[in-house]
Amino acid sequence: MDCPHCGRAFHDTWQKTRVVSYSVEPNSATDRIWDAVATVCPSCTNAIIDLFENHLRVGGGWKEEQRLRAYPRNSFRKPTPKEIPKHVANDYEEACAVISISEKASAALSRRCLQAVLREQGYSQRDLVQQIDALFSEQNPLKAIPSGLRQTIDLIRNFGNFSAHPITDQTTLQVIDVEPEEAESCLEILEEVFDHFYVKPALAAARKAALNAKLAAAGKPPSR
Repeated sequence: MDCPHCGRAFHDTWQKTRVVSYSVEPNSATDRIWDAVATVCPSCTNAIIDLFENHLRVGGGWKEEQRLRAYPRNSFRKPTPKEIPKHVANDYEEACAVISISEKASAALSRRCLQAVLREQGYSQRDLVQQIDALFSEQNPLKAIPSGLRQTIDLIRNFGNFSAHPITDQTTLQVIDVEPEEAESCLEILEEVFDHFYVKPALAAARKAALNAKLAAAGKPPSR
């Protein structure tokens, strides 16, 4: 697994402890159990603790109903690039912070974040799906996005059946059912979007400024 503290991969070995066992019906046999499992990352030596609930199946055997990350509450992600506008970074960081508590809330914040990014790029449609369509239909070659990023962004329209919901300025935080891996993928998509629209242009501008400084020092005209 990848450590939620430091991000390094390691072979996890879990220790399990029974927290409680009970029945939902008085004087009935036990049909609910909660267990705690814990492991320690060998790289950063921090603990990871999960809680999970099992229900007794009809006919016997136990079925895991839910698993919750008790510690740490946030999963490791690289620091938000400094080039990202503050209001966009705030939504992204909050989406990261709540994903272990609510995948739906995290995905909603990710959608609002993507809307804000696309709006800053000139796609002012109020519906997120329409914004994505406009991005994909861009005729200006200087604004066209690479095919790999296009495929990545297109995934978000299928998560939680977003296309069936009018995600507008007023409904941007609408709660829509998503799978846990979809909420995580929303964050990964945002990271690629940030890299394309903010980080790489800033690096290119810095390189150009450095080159022009050298050219100026040599008495030559700046590059175009």
